[in-house]
Amino acid sequence: MTNTDLPNDDKMSRAEQAYQQILDDIREGRLKPGHRITELDIAASLKMSRTPVREALRRLEIAGLISTAPYSGMQIARLGYQEVMELYDMRVVLESTASKLAAKHASDAEIYSLNEIMKRYEAATTAVEQARHNRVFHNALAYAAHNRYLLKSLNSMRDSMILLGKTTFELPNRAEQVVQEHRDIINAIIERNPERAAEAAAHHIREAQKARIALMGEEIDQEI
Repeated sequence: MTNTDLPNDDKMSRAEQAYQQILDDIREGRLKPGHRITELDIAASLKMSRTPVREALRRLEIAGLISTAPYSGMQIARLGYQEVMELYDMRVVLESTASKLAAKHASDAEIYSLNEIMKRYEAATTAVEQARHNRVFHNALAYAAHNRYLLKSLNSMRDSMILLGKTTFELPNRAEQVVQEHRDIINAIIERNPERAAEAAAHHIREAQKARIALMGEEIDQEI
């Protein structure tokens, strides 16, 4: 039986696999913003038929992760400066709300998990590892908020964030700064202080925004 003969549930499963693999390729830098892609090439690399790949690419285009231009076809989307600033502005709103709700609703087990994630983050020795543990921390924080609609919004935003490129943890001292910023959020959650948790999270994202601007400046300098 060929892939195109599979039942709908199996097709959706393969489409989801294709979607997640393309996301991983963008996140890990194997597919960079501006990189041209074709349905045929992706299907060949994933060893899938074109049908699930087509569904995955359509979903990625709707999410704004793939753009299509006349004569150039599909390519991984690029974020301009204004789009990056808007993305971080939305992060301030969503992450501060998640922290505020976590201070109200997080279980003891979830708070314990946040602390354990931070231990792994502090033990990490590379920017890539730190970035991965940072993503896990923010995912855990989102779940600790116990709001399915907020979680959906955060997941959508984080898909867009993979277009940002290099991690800001490559900047000097940024990884160390994040330790204190995350600890401030956790401590406010432990104290069950929603307002302080929201303020700590907003401060953290604004500092991340500053780091992103600095990194973008370095990348522009390297291109000149």
